[in-house]
Amino acid sequence: MADTAALETLTQDRFSLPDEGGHFGRYGGVFVPETLMTALKELGEVYEEARQDEAYLGELKGHLKEFAGRPTELYFAERLTEYCGGARIYLKREDLLHTGAHKINNAIGQVLLAKRMGKERVIAETGAGQHGVATAAVCAKFGLKCRVYMGAVDMERQALNVFRMRLMGAECIGVEAGQKTLKEAINEAMRDWVTNVRSTHYILGSALGSHPYPMMVRDFHRVIGQETKAQLLEREGRLPDEMVACVGGGSNAIGFFFDFLDDESVRLVGVEAGGRGIKRGDHAARFEGGKLGVLQGCKTYILQDTDGQIELTHSVSAGLDYAAIGPEHAYYRDRGRIEFAYAQDEEVMEVFQLFSRLEGILPALESTHALVHAIKRAKEMSSNEILVINLSGRGDKDVAQVQQLLDLESSK
Repeated sequence: MADTAALETLTQDRFSLPDEGGHFGRYGGVFVPETLMTALKELGEVYEEARQDEAYLGELKGHLKEFAGRPTELYFAERLTEYCGGARIYLKREDLLHTGAHKINNAIGQVLLAKRMGKERVIAETGAGQHGVATAAVCAKFGLKCRVYMGAVDMERQALNVFRMRLMGAECIGVEAGQKTLKEAINEAMRDWVTNVRSTHYILGSALGSHPYPMMVRDFHRVIGQETKAQLLEREGRLPDEMVACVGGGSNAIGFFFDFLDDESVRLVGVEAGGRGIKRGDHAARFEGGKLGVLQGCKTYILQDTDGQIELTHSVSAGLDYAAIGPEHAYYRDRGRIEFAYAQDEEVMEVFQLFSRLEGILPALESTHALVHAIKRAKEMSSNEILVINLSGRGDKDVAQVQQLLDLESSK
């Protein structure tokens, strides 16, 4: 946990950071081609105006309710609680949102900014496909052109989401470069943005990249934690003892955690992708062997070799195999306020099946990483303690992949 001196300044930090340069301590910032500086400056200025504009905030709230389906339920997982025999387990049901994950919160917020700036075209990147689907959905709703970049490997394992995007009118472009996953999709999206910056807004899907994206994406997802706090106080009359969320770039987790940062009694744990094990190229746990560097717009913890070259990553989940983590997570990890663990593929596959049978809910493979750690922790906690898991997305998109992996395992 954080030391006393660090905790005393958390209240000030969370509302004063990032600073004007987009820094969370030594993390964050703006590292982009000169061509994009004007676009980022415009976006920052428009967002600052919008976040203080009651008309914008009212429109955003209305779309979150009527189109996305907020508020989402805080669900007591009775059977999982009985199985663990320890803490009372609640699930924040972001999987119930339209398009199947928390990503719609940010997509709605940013598409409203795109319209405010007079942009006629939207681009996005996607790994697991959920951000791409959310972006396609909001572009269809507001009548904007949409192009989504996705690594060719991710397109294969998330074919359902590719078809969903195309059904909603989005152009889904496969990226064949490099590892053919999320990092390469972001590279292509940034190249597109540089070329078409006057007409195009880039809806970045996680709390990553250059300022103002980490702050802005966090703010659009704060509703997750705000609802969780109000709902749990109503249900239990107190705050949770521990909160757990998966962390790729980190948008669902920072939104879930943010309004609890000042609550010292609440333990906050982010769970990264341990892949096949903590060996180079076999995982995406940035705090297990990563170091400070710059990737795709910001300074943060990155999996890289001694020459600064980005290492290969792996995860059974397409949404967590990214070499960098959001700068705000790195900042609060340094401060001792957010802890980090990891879950390996084998554990994830087991818990995906276990949880589905116990609760009748198919969790996204990304969210299942949080479930793996939460089950371990719940067993160690007492029955009068409360643990809340952010179920960031549903697993329909992963069923075909899981079936293939299980068939492969049974044939050995």
